[in-house]
Amino acid sequence: MRRRFKPEPVEEIKEKVLDVDASMQGTLSFNDPVNLRINGKFEGRLNTKGSLMIGEHANVVADIFGERISIAGKVRGNVKAEKEISLIAPATVMGNIDTPALNVSNGAVINGNIKMGGSSSGHESRKKMLSVDEVAKYLEIEKDIVSEWADNGRLPGIKEGNSWKFDRSVLERWVSNEKIN
Repeated sequence: MRRRFKPEPVEEIKEKVLDVDASMQGTLSFNDPVNLRINGKFEGRLNTKGSLMIGEHANVVADIFGERISIAGKVRGNVKAEKEISLIAPATVMGNIDTPALNVSNGAVINGNIKMGGSSSGHESRKKMLSVDEVAKYLEIEKDIVSEWADNGRLPGIKEGNSWKFDRSVLERWVSNEKIN
């Protein structure tokens, strides 16, 4: 009996990896999943999709929002993950942590509050609404510009009387979609 060998189709996996070993400042936002590793100094804001690794020698001063975040270096700022956060010794986090799953290895340090739970658990049923002042600080722009963008429909918000309110999760999605010009 003759057997025919038919190879299985091989699916090519294209993995996007960005390994940063430099001093950077500003806002990094990714629309597509990427494996980002920061080994140097970073100051500003990080909005990532995919995996983010803060290396052992990294020094990050930023608020971080992502899906899966691993920290082995120093972070000063709030860290929020949609899926999980792992702290690997000698990690030091000086800020609040918000994640549905947290792994902390022996020797890692957290100096801040920890909030665990997901939107499906009901913990986040109350939306975090931001004022014009808070959005201006978050986006690092003038308050007048925030009001102008909201009035023109450029910035997603809810008008209550004479003032604007902004849903933080909607605002974070707006920022990650690079709607800022």
